[in-house]
Amino acid sequence: MKPAIAENEPVSVSRTPRQIEQHIVEIVSDSGEGAQTCGQMFASLCARSGNGIWTVEIIPAEIEPPARSRAGASGYRIRLGSKPVSNAGDTADIVVAFNEQVLYSRIDTKALRPGTIVYLDQSWAEHQAEDIRIKYAEAVKDFDKLGYIVVEIPIERECLKHTDDARRGKNMWVLGLLCALYDLDMEMVRGDIAKRFAKKGEGVIRKNVLLLEDGYSWAVQHTAERFHIPAQKSSQPMVVMNGNQAIGLGVMAAGMEMCAMYPITPATSASHFLASAFDQVGGFVHQAEDEIAAIGFAIGASYAGKTAVTITSGPGLALKTEFIGLAVMAEVPLVIVVVQRGGPSTGLPTKIEQGDLLAALYASPGDSPKIILAPATIEECFHFMILARNLAEEFRGPVMVLTDANLATGQQPFLRPKCSEAWFAPPIDQSDWDREIPPFAWDGETGLSRRAIPGQRGGEHVVTGLAHDRASHVAYESAINQQAMEMRSRKLAVFQSSLKPPVVHGDPEGDLLVVGWGSTLGAIEEAVDRLRADGHRVSSLHMRFLSPFEPGLKQIFARFRNVMTVEINYSDEAGKPYINEDSRRYAQLAMLLRARTLMDIDSWSRVPGSPLPPGMIEQELRRRLAGKG
Repeated sequence: MKPAIAENEPVSVSRTPRQIEQHIVEIVSDSGEGAQTCGQMFASLCARSGNGIWTVEIIPAEIEPPARSRAGASGYRIRLGSKPVSNAGDTADIVVAFNEQVLYSRIDTKALRPGTIVYLDQSWAEHQAEDIRIKYAEAVKDFDKLGYIVVEIPIERECLKHTDDARRGKNMWVLGLLCALYDLDMEMVRGDIAKRFAKKGEGVIRKNVLLLEDGYSWAVQHTAERFHIPAQKSSQPMVVMNGNQAIGLGVMAAGMEMCAMYPITPATSASHFLASAFDQVGGFVHQAEDEIAAIGFAIGASYAGKTAVTITSGPGLALKTEFIGLAVMAEVPLVIVVVQRGGPSTGLPTKIEQGDLLAALYASPGDSPKIILAPATIEECFHFMILARNLAEEFRGPVMVLTDANLATGQQPFLRPKCSEAWFAPPIDQSDWDREIPPFAWDGETGLSRRAIPGQRGGEHVVTGLAHDRASHVAYESAINQQAMEMRSRKLAVFQSSLKPPVVHGDPEGDLLVVGWGSTLGAIEEAVDRLRADGHRVSSLHMRFLSPFEPGLKQIFARFRNVMTVEINYSDEAGKPYINEDSRRYAQLAMLLRARTLMDIDSWSRVPGSPLPPGMIEQELRRRLAGKG
């Protein structure tokens, strides 16, 4: 197979774009060439045009990786459709690669398939370094053998018509190319460029618009096929954002006024977003000197009367554990957001994993009961922040919100939330405290107690991390310690009594029930729907409350012949050397569900550092249904 276009001569172009229902597009480059900016702008444009989207950032682990290397690949994946899109999909339909080496990184992750159209910058074929020319020629042959449709395009040559540094123009040129390929409104994207580069002046705006228009014109003249994905304009206002932005908006919507954090990938952009807008609603971001100081600052602010939030990732969670125990013991409301990434240690700092569930539950000395929520969509990232603050204050303790890198950086449109006064934190109570009521006047049935706010006359008391009695006096008596433990735990049971059983996706009974949590929702449900379309008796259930669990799980599970979890954390695969019923380690949610229900719940998990594609899940479920699991 020869490259579809070798000399960049005009071809016979189909003037009418071919209508399709969905496509997956990737832009991949060296770090610093703007592929992510290109992808973000393209995705936003598609979403505002009425298409469903889901995006994934392709981020190298190193801050300054070597150029033209597999490890240095940086970019963006966009799945766009005529209907709402809930996950990143399987293999790409079109990839635009700024060099051939970064494309290899996507091949290594099985992101492409035979038939994928690869638009490849051909400037490397004429590079002054012979070894680069040889590598490029060899790669084009490799891609051809793998069944990709290679279209060599003159990105650098075209960009140099408008800028002295092609690296600073490629992304806008490629954005124009994509707008032509997918029949998108150029006027809208011109406006986006004007907004993005407004502070840099008219000259920069004009140069970027010229690059955009050149890419568009080149594609119209030279590409053999163009596409149109019908859009469904919503009759209601929509917003487009990623999960970290949704977290930030949720913080503000909840009425929280302070976020204390230390920068850590992939959570940092949430604080960047808050820092850009928090002051407009009276809030501020405190960048602490380390993770321990950040949670200490947040606990202090919460103790003073206004519940604060601290945002981190796995390594930061590890450092915060002692202070989390303090918030439990002192019963101080606190919201903790953990944007999960690959581990252990610093692990895969820019990649996705769901490996922090057990750490969130148990990584604290002694018994530290806490509420743990896991949003499954970007929209839920927003609403769960409001819920988290309410729960933290009602139940006097820390509430954790577990998201992950897939939610944090992925974009998705959803209905614009309608602001409600019920979201906001109530004013701080400064009325006189009844001196007859101790600061930990636990209700014997619920474990709940009213909180004395510093400044309330009569409510003065010493707060300690030591075991204490109802009056907050240090107390080591066995009966008092037993009662305090019981009261702190009772609150979780009270909260659990207010929850409803989770909703099953599909039939309420069958051969297999797939249980998931977090960002795997869309991929699991798509895989299940494919199997159901083939007549298989498969359903799924997605859990949003992980401590305490939603009620009724045992009754739901009993209606299926087999139950298994699908997760992005490590588990031993049955049948591997030395792995048997005595030694096998299960995925984290499966482990908890087995303990809770005393039922034989299996698990299938992978840690690829990327979202699980629905096709991969579907393949495993088919294997299980065939009795090979």
